Amino acid sequence: MSNARLSGAAQGNARWQTPEAARRIARRNAAERRFKLIGLGAIVLSLAFLALLLVIMLKNGLSGLDWSFLTGSDSTDPDVAGVWGATKGSLLTMLVTLLLSFPMGVLAAIYLEEFAPKARWIEWVEVSINNLAAVPSIIFGLLGLAVFINTLGMPRSSPLVGGLTLALMTMPVIVISGRNAIKAVPPSIRDAALAIGASKMQTVFHHVLPLALPGILTGTIIGMARALGETAPLLMIGMRAFVVTPPGGITDPSSVLPMQIFLWSDEIDSGFVQNTSAAIIVLLVFLLAMNGLAIYLRNKFEVRW
Repeated sequence: MSNARLSGAAQGNARWQTPEAARRIARRNAAERRFKLIGLGAIVLSLAFLALLLVIMLKNGLSGLDWSFLTGSDSTDPDVAGVWGATKGSLLTMLVTLLLSFPMGVLAAIYLEEFAPKARWIEWVEVSINNLAAVPSIIFGLLGLAVFINTLGMPRSSPLVGGLTLALMTMPVIVISGRNAIKAVPPSIRDAALAIGASKMQTVFHHVLPLALPGILTGTIIGMARALGETAPLLMIGMRAFVVTPPGGITDPSSVLPMQIFLWSDEIDSGFVQNTSAAIIVLLVFLLAMNGLAIYLRNKFEVRW
C-alpha cells in the first residue's frame, strides 16, 4: 500500500514538473504581476491628479489666504470679499443635516434589519431606499423647493431649508451603509445575548449596534462629504443669494462654500480667480477636518471582538 502511495505521489510530482505545467504557472504569475502593475498605476494616476489639483489651487489661492479673507463676507469687490459668511452657512447647514439624517437613518436601518416583518410593503420600502440613493441631487432640490418653501413656508436661502434638503439626500446612504454594517455583525453575538436573557431591544442596542457603529459612521462620512460639496439642490432653494452679513442662526439667509465658489468662478473680474482658489482650499480643509473628526469618533467607539 505504501509503495502505491509513493508511486502516485511521484506521478503527481512528475505531472507538475512537465513543460506544460511550467508554462501555465508562468502565465499565472505573469497575470498576477500585470494585475499588480495595473492597480499600482491606477493609484499613481489618481494621486497625480489630486497632486496636480492641489498644486494649482495652492499656486493661485495661497497668497489670498489672510485674516481679512477668512473673516470677511461676500462683496462685489474682490479685495475685501471673504468666506466667513459662506463657511458659517456651510457649518450650520451640515449641522442641521447631521442632526436629522444620522439618527433617522440609523433607526431606519435598525428597524429594517432587526425588527421589520417579512412583508411585501417592507420590500417596497427597501427598493425605494435603494433607488433614492441613486436619484440626482437636483431632484432633492426641487423637492425641498416644493415642500419646505412653497408648501410649509420656511425661510428661503436658509441653512434650515438647506439642511432639510441635504438630509433627504444623505439619509438613504446612511440607511444602506447602516444595514450592511448591522448585517455584518455575527449572528452568534445575537444568539449569545438572547441566551443569557437579554430582550430583543437590549440585544440590538447593547451588543449589535456598538459593533456596527464603525461601519455606520463610515457611511455617514461618505454621505456628509457628498452633501458638503453639493450645489444643485441648494441652487434650487435660493442659496445663491448675495448675502453680505454672516447668518446669525439657521433661519437667516446665507450661502455655502460650494455655492460661493460657483458664484466667484462666474465673475468677470480677474481678482475673483484668486478668491475662488482660496475658497476651494478652505473647502478642502473643511472637508478634511469633518472627515478627520468622524474617523476619530469611529475609532474611539469601535468595539473589537
